[in-house]
Amino acid sequence: MPLSRRPLLLAAAASLGLPRLALGAAPIQFGYSAVTDFASVFVAATEGFFRRRKLDIELRFIPVNSTIPAALQSDALQIGGPTPSGFLQAVEGGLDLVAVAGGGVTAKDIVNTGLVARPGAGIVTAADCVGRKIGVPGLNAFLHITCRAWLKQQGVDHRRVQFVEVPFILQADLLRGGSLDATVTAEPFLTRLVDSGLAKVVSYYTTFLPDNRPTVLHVARRDWVQRNPEAVHAFREAVQEGAQFVRQPANEPRVRAALKPFLKLPAEVLAKVPITRPNATLTPDQLAYWVELMKDQDMLKTTPDVQRLIAK
Repeated sequence: MPLSRRPLLLAAAASLGLPRLALGAAPIQFGYSAVTDFASVFVAATEGFFRRRKLDIELRFIPVNSTIPAALQSDALQIGGPTPSGFLQAVEGGLDLVAVAGGGVTAKDIVNTGLVARPGAGIVTAADCVGRKIGVPGLNAFLHITCRAWLKQQGVDHRRVQFVEVPFILQADLLRGGSLDATVTAEPFLTRLVDSGLAKVVSYYTTFLPDNRPTVLHVARRDWVQRNPEAVHAFREAVQEGAQFVRQPANEPRVRAALKPFLKLPAEVLAKVPITRPNATLTPDQLAYWVELMKDQDMLKTTPDVQRLIAK
């Protein structure tokens, strides 16, 4: 994203309709997408890990994840969870953002994302995607760039596929109406699309990714971080405690109960949704992986200093 696109990001922020807050004001607005990658935050809110640290965090649902950096820049959000690619492109575009903690991470033993096609679309393999219209919840976000990487791995030029941005909540309607041939999706939407008969799985394609690579990051403006070091430290501690809680098998019933108000799923669907394993600790190597993947797809013109992009 060239520097000239910074005004576009600011304009997008203004169009989100979220209230502007003064720096340091309470409550802290946190922007999330309705996916299990935010389990550590949902648990921290439900189990009182934020309150214990005297943090007043208000969780705000953001339908299109790629708009989160703009909302951070406009101060409509103070902390938010963009995908790594959205974060890195925003930084290259001139937004001074830093990651304060990690969220969900990749794991080969947890299948929670995939490419699904409507019945009758004739999409069975990666090669069948050529010339077809495929939805992604955010252009140039995690699911989009990993799908393009999978297509390349399968010998398919992703430039021959028509990707269109479709929020998770609209995927079912557009598949049903035939406006999409297929869509890239994640839990809890993946299970609902398949169980309803609206789609069939083409590939759980993210299984090619290495383990422990962040799927979302918890990000803030650098100046906000510098003005609120105690809040940042407390937030990081709370989500670290949340991540540890999620990783304990004995806590699964309470974790699913914490997800319910944010994912808004029927109990029978929620019971089957795989929960992304979170890791609040973020390292430069984890960010560097996404930098290399994005440069391979000509998404970055420069190589960012990943050390500088993680708040101390």
